[in-house]
Formats: sequence, structure tokens, C-alpha cells
Amino acid sequence: MAKNLIGSEWVDSSDGGLIRIVNPATGSLIDTVPESTKKDCDMAVQAAKKAQKVWAKKPIHERANILMKFVSLVEKNKNELAKLLSDETGKPIKEAYAEIANVSIGIPAFCEKAKHMYGNMIPAGQEAGQEHTLQYTVQEPLGVVVAIIPFNFPSDLFCQKIPPALLMGNSVIMKPSPHNPLTLNRYAELLLEAGVTPGAIEVINGTAGDAAQALAANPGVSLVSLTGATKSGMETMKTCSSNLTHVMLELGGNDAFILDRDGDVDLAVEETIWGRFYNTGQVCCASKRFLIHNSVKKEYIKKLKERILKIKRGMPSDPSVELGCLVSVDAAKRVEEQVNKTVSEGATIILGGKREGAFYDPTILDGVTKNMEVAKDMEIFGPVVPIIGFDDINEAIKIANQSSFGLCGSIISKNVSNAINIANQLECGGAIINGASFFRSFEMPFGGWKYSGIGNEGVMTTLKEMSRTKTVILKNILK
Repeated sequence: MAKNLIGSEWVDSSDGGLIRIVNPATGSLIDTVPESTKKDCDMAVQAAKKAQKVWAKKPIHERANILMKFVSLVEKNKNELAKLLSDETGKPIKEAYAEIANVSIGIPAFCEKAKHMYGNMIPAGQEAGQEHTLQYTVQEPLGVVVAIIPFNFPSDLFCQKIPPALLMGNSVIMKPSPHNPLTLNRYAELLLEAGVTPGAIEVINGTAGDAAQALAANPGVSLVSLTGATKSGMETMKTCSSNLTHVMLELGGNDAFILDRDGDVDLAVEETIWGRFYNTGQVCCASKRFLIHNSVKKEYIKKLKERILKIKRGMPSDPSVELGCLVSVDAAKRVEEQVNKTVSEGATIILGGKREGAFYDPTILDGVTKNMEVAKDMEIFGPVVPIIGFDDINEAIKIANQSSFGLCGSIISKNVSNAINIANQLECGGAIINGASFFRSFEMPFGGWKYSGIGNEGVMTTLKEMSRTKTVILKNILK
């Protein structure tokens, strides 16, 4: 039975509550984790505050060495970790291996960046009256960081949150998804084995957002970094506001994929497969609204259907399987409801549209119009391609921008000048040219506009956001 990590101890919840962790593909019980109480959360914050003072005294090069040791431990245990991630999430085992492998890409990048984060110097005489004064900046820890991690890419989002927080001298309380917390619990064990100060990394499990909000409400928390639904982000921001707690929010998306009249249809089809069906469509920045120029729509649909039928589907544990199941039966039912609603509004299912347990067929919806909910703010978190035809590119841009979300967007066009012009008009945090919106390198600043979030994650930005700037003034030091 997995437990919470509070201070240096692995413990049950204070009231003995448990969460069942089930393999969504088979329905079998994998393990249980604690259902944390407010008391558990408060104890974790208290322990993290104490440990942070110890951890912050280690120089950055030592923190980086510890994290690099963690990377080697993950590599050593990758077979066990990939199987666990696949079993508890329902993602194909080949995708689980790929996600585990990203640890060796993301964490070293953060370590190198942290070791080269130099302060700024303001020389004497930069403004009148400061001819004898020097000023320089340093980055200091925030304190206790709460990292709320979603189910869809737990290892990748771990890499985006926990290592940069630790590198900057913070302690971290990790709150995994209740669907699949086991891989992250194992990561916490490996961090301790690598040498992270006990209490500087902690794990609090919980469902229904209660634990997350209890952590966010604690005045001892300095930053809440959350990746999840927009509703959860808004609730968390409201909670954090009572203590002026910093927030980093990476929230929902309903990304537009635009195929213009001159776009490469074969490329568009392959990018649709990659950008919509990876992780069974459970991707924040997946392309979710497909705006296809009417002159190429028939060809696109024909080739897309043919390509989808070639996808190897089946049990996630099969190394040859390319498309597994959703994270739960309820998640698949939600997709089913959303497809049925879109059909009731006038769309037509031309492929798929059926559910069996947590498995949902790859689905194409034609006849979607700009006034339907799916063309605006209804985010379908599953393997569904809603197609909206258009004749004028300006109309396509208008449809793309009508959503309250603004995470990413994409344009397929052979005319690079035209593509850049369209990308510049998309109201979103990331615009991909000649590719689906599902693109996130560790280096880039990743974050959404509008209801898709606040702040940016990535090697370029996270370390600064997870620290605070202090200016040291040597007044009249020069004579």
C-alpha cells in the first residue's frame, strides 16, 4: 500500500482514508494511496518549511548533482517505471517509455540553466545621483512550492515543476492525480535516494480537489504550480488570493488546427494522427478543432479515415499498440456524452463514435459549424476529430479565436509568409506552423492566453518564476 510522504516518513492519512488505484484497461486493482485530510496537508507544509531552510543552504551545484543522480536512478529503473505508468494511466507502453525517457532530457537542461543564472549588475552612474552606488541582483528561494500534477503526463509535468523548484532552493509538496499517483510516489523515493533533504520533497495524495485546496489555503505555501482544468485553476487562484500566494497555472485548451487551401494534405493527416491521438487524445495542447478549407476537405477526410484504420489498437501493455484507453471509464463516458451532444446539434459521425469501458473509438465528426459548443469552449479530452469547413482564411482565424481558451494553435500552409501571418493572428501562447498544436519542448516558455492559464513553464522561464529577485545595494561604495 502506497503512502503519503510527510517530512522523512511515509505515512497513512490521519483518518485512514484510502483511494483505490485501478488499471483502466483491465479494471483490476493496482494499489491504494491515502485520502489526505486538511490535518495531513498542514503537517506537510510545516515539515516542508523546516526542511527548506536546510535544503536551501546547499549550493546550486550540489542540488544539480543530486538531481542528476536522480536522472540516473530513473534510467536504471525505467522498465519498472514505464510498466507502472502504463498500468495506472492506460497509455501504450511505448508512450510510457518515451515519457520516462524525457527525464533525461528535461532535468539536465534545468540543471545547466540553474548553474548559469547569473544576476544583473547596475553600474554606478546609470542615473543621476547614483554615481557612487553599485547595485546587483540575486535569485532567492520562494519557500514551499505546491506542485499539482495532472494524470495525462505525470512524469513530464513532474520534470517541469519539481526539479526547477528544488534547484532554486525551495521545498516541494507534490500532489499527484488520484487516477495515477504511483509513478510519482516512486519518483519521490528516488529523489530521497539521490540525496534530496528529507522534507524538501513530500507527497500528498487526495481526490476531489480537497487536498489541493487545503494546501493552497495554507499561508506557509509560497507558490502553487498547477496543471489541470480551468475550473480547478480558477478555484485555486481564488484560494491563493487570500494569502497573496503566487500561482503558475497551465489550464485547459481547445486548440485550432487550420489546414489552408494550399496546405500539404498528407502532412496534415500525419500531424492529425500525432496531434490528436497521442495519449488517446488526453493532451492539453492537442489539436481539438479542425478547420479544413472546403477545397481540400474531402481529400483530407478520405485520407484521415484510411490512416486511422491503420492505427494498432489494444491493451496498453502490448508493445505494438499505438492507441490505448482513456484514464478511466468515467473519462470515456464524458467523451461519449460530448460526441453525442455534438451530433444532437447537427454533426455527423463518419467514423467511430463507440465506447467499450474505458476504450473509445477514434472518431471523426463532420458537419461541425462555428456555432456548436465544440467549436468554441467544449474541450473533448479524447480521440475525436471535429471538422469545421471554411472558404475564407479570415473566417477560419475568427473561428479559431472565438474560444475562451488560448493555449496553442496551428496552421498548415506551403506559403510560409502566409503561415506566419496567420500564426501572428492566432490568440494563443504557442503557434505551430506546418505541425499540430501538440508541441512542447522543455526549452520553450509554455503557457496559455485567456482562460488557458497564467505564467510560463520551461527552461527559459520556470527557474525565474520559482524564485524571487533581491537587489543588493552598495550605497556610496565608490568614492
